[in-house]
Amino acid sequence: MADAEPVYFTSDPDPNHPGWHNWVLTDPECYNSFLGEMIVRRGGDGVGENIARIRMFPQRRHRNLGDVVHGGTMMGFIDCSLFAAMRVLDLGPSGFAVTLELQTHFIGAARMTEPLEAQVEVTRETGRFLFMRGLVVQGDKGQDNMASFTAIVKKAPRKNAEAK
Repeated sequence: MADAEPVYFTSDPDPNHPGWHNWVLTDPECYNSFLGEMIVRRGGDGVGENIARIRMFPQRRHRNLGDVVHGGTMMGFIDCSLFAAMRVLDLGPSGFAVTLELQTHFIGAARMTEPLEAQVEVTRETGRFLFMRGLVVQGDKGQDNMASFTAIVKKAPRKNAEAK
């Protein structure tokens, strides 16, 4: 993994999830904190090393009236996963990067009783942009697809990223 971004995130080995790192936003008043506990890793368990894996653990505040994960929660999770993926895949600082486009296709109702996992890959990288895609899955082996997505992220300008 890339060097930590102590101003924005901490990411240390997670003692409760061997092989995973926690992903903690240092400012608890930012939107990302609404998602709660998140863990990250690169590949593993049959998933290629070119894939960043980000997990969140749904809480009661993430549900809709149907008692499944709210679509807005899932979209927020996907968006935050793009930036965690940048760090996991060693693509540089993510603090000043921005999402330019995010297309999401909901496939299934995400259960409140199981972690959600975003599996993110970069399909193309240019000097200023990352083109990404992925799936949000659930299940013991990630066999249940909940959503698919594509995104374009504008990378952080070097001067802003280095100023912090």
